[in-house]
Amino acid sequence: MKITNIEVILVDRPAVNPPFVWRKNIPGSDGASVGGWLVIETDAGITGFATAARGVILKDYVDRRFRSEMIGQDPLMREHLWERVWELDRIERFAPNMAHVIDVALWDIAAKAANLPVYKLLGGYRESIPAYASTVTYSSIPEFLDIASQCLDRGYKAIKLHAFGDAKKDAELSLKLRAHVGPDIALMYDGSAGFDLMDAVYLGHALDEAGFLWYEEPMREFSVTAYKWLGERVRIPLLLGEVTEGAHMSAGDFVATGVASALRVSTFLRGGFTGAMRIAHLADTFHLRAEVHGFGLEQAHLCMAIKNNTYYESLIKDNPFTELGQDVPVDKNGMIHAPKGPGIGYESLWAEKGAPKELAKFLKG
Repeated sequence: MKITNIEVILVDRPAVNPPFVWRKNIPGSDGASVGGWLVIETDAGITGFATAARGVILKDYVDRRFRSEMIGQDPLMREHLWERVWELDRIERFAPNMAHVIDVALWDIAAKAANLPVYKLLGGYRESIPAYASTVTYSSIPEFLDIASQCLDRGYKAIKLHAFGDAKKDAELSLKLRAHVGPDIALMYDGSAGFDLMDAVYLGHALDEAGFLWYEEPMREFSVTAYKWLGERVRIPLLLGEVTEGAHMSAGDFVATGVASALRVSTFLRGGFTGAMRIAHLADTFHLRAEVHGFGLEQAHLCMAIKNNTYYESLIKDNPFTELGQDVPVDKNGMIHAPKGPGIGYESLWAEKGAPKELAKFLKG
């Protein structure tokens, strides 16, 4: 099998409505933007798809670097092509949320060739997994508690906070949320890199008192040493490596310090399916968890393939809480189930919800 064509199809994306924020009024949702679909065609009639939030950037990469590199290559040689992208990264310094798309589309092709969903081609570990409700930043503690009640009523048994970005206020929220939901609901906290070491330590003590399961990215992840110091000062387990560049290589530094209780994996920030699985296996070697970051079909496949992952992340971005825009539904018991295949399952999703019109010429049937 050979790659015969690679294209980026630009897609206008409307503004997220209602808009939402992360800590301290940092916009979390896009306004109107231009996304992109990567399309890789082969001489076997199998087409691979992957999506990217920044279509214009991806198109530039493909036009200048990836097309000439990929055409004529065997798409099943994923390890070789993954390494080639890393070689090109040395010259280009690709945006970390862009370089994964080649790998994702290649796994889509390989799974379709095998007539399997991607998670089974990755190895397959489970068919369903609990979801946690991952909040955006709401306006007040009472609103957070109201959202928590809505999530529990919907069947979720775990909740993660993206809170205010104020250590004292977030500590107060964490204690009040624990009192609100009781002792049996798993709670997590994501700092979205909002703190320095002093505030991260203060908040870490409160999260431990409230019995939170993990403490995620309270500081920027540029300094592994700073995280080592944080780990020496707090007891709560640290979940690290979400946005550092370098995929499994930078993840290894967090392991080597002894500070991480779990590592973050995803397709879109950790090197596609190939990079994510490398991190997951690295973590498993040291009896660490590899928790999947993000939502959608790609991350659902990772959740089903990685043994040492415990939850799927389901973003709750509105109030009242709805499920609008969720490609992976959460059932009444707070569970998600394995995506339909073969491949990633975009075609199955499009059969239910409609395909982007811009992709019509690449779709069969």
